[in-house]
Amino acid sequence: MRMLTKCPDCRIGIELSIADADRRKHCPRCGKLFSVPDTESLGKALDRVRAAGCDVYVDQQGNLYG
Repeated sequence: MRMLTKCPDCRIGIELSIADADRRKHCPRCGKLFSVPDTESLGKALDRVRAAGCDVYVDQQGNLYG
């Protein structure tokens, strides 16, 4: 399974493997090290997206935008 995230610094979209969950990754553009949420947090975020019934963005802290 694949997931999409954005670098918290340069905001580039990054495609990651689900195996990258709960790890720290370097952005391929700017090199900033950032944390990828664990799968439990991802599940909670996906539940919020489904409940919202629209396109939303969830950041690393679980904040919703959209």
